[in-house]
Amino acid sequence: MSKVSIPSLQPGTLYVVATPIGNLGDISARAAQVLHDADIIVAEDTRHTLGLLNHLGVEGPRLISLHEHNEARQVSRITALLQSGARMALVSDAGTPMISDPGYRLVNKAKTLDLPVIAVPGPSAVTAALSISGLPTDRFVFEGFLSARAEARRTRLRSLTSETRTLVFFESPKRVQDTLIDIANIFGEDRLVALCREMTKRFESVQRAPVGELSARLREQPQKIKGEIVLVVRGVETPPSAKPIDESLLVELLASALPPRKASEIAARLTGGRKNDFYKRILWAADRAGTDS
Repeated sequence: MSKVSIPSLQPGTLYVVATPIGNLGDISARAAQVLHDADIIVAEDTRHTLGLLNHLGVEGPRLISLHEHNEARQVSRITALLQSGARMALVSDAGTPMISDPGYRLVNKAKTLDLPVIAVPGPSAVTAALSISGLPTDRFVFEGFLSARAEARRTRLRSLTSETRTLVFFESPKRVQDTLIDIANIFGEDRLVALCREMTKRFESVQRAPVGELSARLREQPQKIKGEIVLVVRGVETPPSAKPIDESLLVELLASALPPRKASEIAARLTGGRKNDFYKRILWAADRAGTDS
């Protein structure tokens, strides 16, 4: 790849470089130039990054690994190299670093030390999936990977039932069916979902349907789903609103079931009203019920 006219890399600067999410042709000319000129490339998986560098014909930069298991102890070492004047690039295995990938601790430390950090933007599975989902993109929220533990996953989904923004999740092919079932049970089977698989690769596919239908469709497929998956889920169109409490009915029900003091305490908690006021109303309701009987 021919060089492009970009400013020379500055000593002691960290360049956060986006790399392809599948199709190597998506590397930008600027990203390729930065990788070519960097003294050090910090990579999530050095073997994976070496394949990209070989494709680009890049030789020479020193590779340092930075992943979830070593990031805490590597940060001081890497920032020391930056402070000594190294021109450094940070990459992940695919897409934009730190979007469900390591790198946050390093960038945070660099900013704390007042070291320059420059973005070299490019591919992102999040924005790629949104762009082809056909779902609203004006407001969205990225939730990363849901928990592999069923109850934790369901708890998180329950917390999102009132979310009006489009939701974006990364998911494992091994768990995607369970996740779709949970979305159907918690959000409702009619909630629209786009399942984006293997984006930019040879077998890229997008299936968009109500989640109940999509889950059933996957169950009927003869082959297990494979590859990298992004789920794009439409937000709730009309967030559920709490119905106002009918205080008269509440007083009547509590007066017939509980002692006045306990009943007035519960009524005050549910409505935010004054306990003394409810106490008087509950006494009156109890007396009236006794008179009517």
